[in-house]
Amino acid sequence: MLVEIDTSSAQPLGEQIAAAVRRAMAAGSLRVGERLPSARDLGLSLGVSLHTVLRGYQILQAEGLIELRRGRGAVVVAPAPQDRASVVEQTRRLVFAARRIGMPDDETLALVSACMGRGEGPGESRK
Repeated sequence: MLVEIDTSSAQPLGEQIAAAVRRAMAAGSLRVGERLPSARDLGLSLGVSLHTVLRGYQILQAEGLIELRRGRGAVVVAPAPQDRASVVEQTRRLVFAARRIGMPDDETLALVSACMGRGEGPGESRK
């Protein structure tokens, strides 16, 4: 699994690590039951602290994509991780883009809620 970070990005490093894992899951290169690199090893290879990697892993755990197991490390647990990981990654990109242009969080939530209420998909609109 290839994890790359951009130290010049405004996105926190832990979030970048989580995004890289999500992309690997969405691409199918990480499957249910597979172990992620240890936080210590990944931190050393990226030149970041163990705590930064753990922050990224904790984000993924909160999203239900991985499980942190004492003595076994981080393990992919989400069923159909490609689909869920893809949606989570796209949602994070939306939030990041909205915040970058100064859109208030409540306005972003209202936009998502409105789209959900209409049942619209990409390029679709109800008439």
